[in-house]
Parts: sequence; structure tokens; C-alpha cells
Amino acid sequence: MRVLLTGSSGWLGRFLAPALRTAGHTVTGLDLAPGPETHVVGNVSDRRVVDRAMGLGIDAVIHTAALHKPDIARYPVQAFVDVNVTGTLNLLEAARKAGHDRFVMTSTTSLMISEAIRREDTPEVIWLDERTGPLAPRNIYGVTKLAAEGLCRLHAAEHGLPCVVLRTSRFFPEDDDTHRRPSGENLKAIELLHRRLTVEDAAAAHVRALEKAPELGFGLYIASAPTPFAREDAARLKRDAAALIRERFPDAEAQFAARGWELPKSLGRVYDAGLAERELGWRARTDFAAVLAALRDGAQLPFAHDPAYTSPLIKGR
Repeated sequence: MRVLLTGSSGWLGRFLAPALRTAGHTVTGLDLAPGPETHVVGNVSDRRVVDRAMGLGIDAVIHTAALHKPDIARYPVQAFVDVNVTGTLNLLEAARKAGHDRFVMTSTTSLMISEAIRREDTPEVIWLDERTGPLAPRNIYGVTKLAAEGLCRLHAAEHGLPCVVLRTSRFFPEDDDTHRRPSGENLKAIELLHRRLTVEDAAAAHVRALEKAPELGFGLYIASAPTPFAREDAARLKRDAAALIRERFPDAEAQFAARGWELPKSLGRVYDAGLAERELGWRARTDFAAVLAALRDGAQLPFAHDPAYTSPLIKGR
């Protein structure tokens, strides 16, 4: 299948393009920034650019291009609307016109986080799945990604274009600028318990969504590493997460301490990716147990951590 991959120069794109080729697909990359996986340089908000890319002979679209939360400090609100909403509409309309039978869009769990959820001041951990709502995104990034999801849903319902939307949890390699302690690799390891997946697993989820889209018609799924916790753990996770982690993973504290890490005292939210496993047949390969295995063996950690990572879009400015 000939796949148009938007965002091909980005962090996900550089892993998704080879994953698609391994699955037997031909990839045409479209991105605003040049890169080794990018064949068409331009903005998805420009319909002429989209049509030019489609004219290269395309059978399906995987749309990962977007302005993200860190871009809020660099771009005006209108740019988010142009790229995340108009760009998605341009691609959907072009795919429908071309008679495609599948469309996959990368969304984000961030749009599920209202200001109230962000505060995490409830007595129990907040359990988040596809039924969570009503949604009240707290910034322009979330607002525009929610609108883009709606466009996908509308094109599936009104025009019969099968669409799968993946709300991915965190997979960025850089440090989180909102967390002081724990931070870095320690934080990423903890997040694999409840709000992170590897970029390789994110890529695999997109490949699987591409395969399943015609069968589903429309599907919306959280893509995150499988949590070892259940809803019944909500109060304990908020009250004393470290104790529960020690119960489930008896050597976790010792393995963390040997590296100078600490276990979390409390967790505020958990992303549940169970629906993706049941309906898409996708489950992240890397989880918290994989981190502990690497620590025991003195092996490389199974996730990317690069504090110096800079988006190709920023580098080109």
C-alpha cells in the first residue's frame, strides 16, 4: 500500500516510516521541515501541498503532523487552528476524493485533561479511558486536536471514510519541563506504569490501525503502555503508590535505589489502553516490567531519553 505519512520528519515519523516499510508499505513523507523520510516539504494547512502529495499516487493516509503543547509558547492560536484543524480537514477531503478506504490520525491523551483533572486533587487516582467525558481541554493544543477528532468522526459517518484515531500518551524523548522531582529517566520509567509508551510502540499502533480501519469504520483508542493497576486500586494509588508498586514488583524499590531513583509517593491519573487491545489487537510491548528487567540485567533502558532533543521544525526556524 502507498501511504502518505504526514509529520514524517518528526520524532514519531522517523520511527513510523521504517515500521510501515517493514510491514510492506511504500511511504511518501510530507512535513514542513525537511528530513530523511520527507519527500514533500510543505504545510498540511495548504490544500495545494496536500493535493501535490496525493498526486504522487497514494492509497492511504497516516496523519501525525501537528503543532503540540510545547509549540504554544512559539506559535499563535491561529497557527494551531490552521495546522491541526484545517490541515486535518484538507487531508480528509483529499482522501475522500481519492476514494481511500482508510485514514489514521494521531491524537493525544492531553485533550482529555481539563484544568480540574490537571490539578489531581481528588482523593483517588483519575482513571481515564475512551468513555471519559465530557471533555474540556485546557489549552489550544487540546481544543484543536479534539476538533480534528470530530472531523474524522464526521467523515466516517457522513462519507464512509474509515478512520482510526489514536490518543497517544507520552512518548517524547526530552525532559518534562513541568516536573522537578523525579525527572529524566526516573520519571519516564514511572510513567510507563500509567501514562507513557515508547515511540516504537506508538509506531506499531499506527501500523495496526492502518490494517484495521476498513473493518472498524470509525475507532478511537488510547495508546499507552498497559498499566498493572485496576480501577479498584484508585484510592491506594493516590494515598501510597509506592507501597502498591512494591507489592506488584517486589524488587522495584531496590532496582530504583541502585540507580539513584525513587518510587512515586502518589499517582494522579492512569490511562487505560484496554480497548485498543480488545478491538485493535494492539498491546504495547514495553511496560514497567521491561524497565525492571533492564535494570536487573544492566541493559539499556527500553525507552528513549534525550534531554537535548529538538524538533526539526524548531531547528529550521
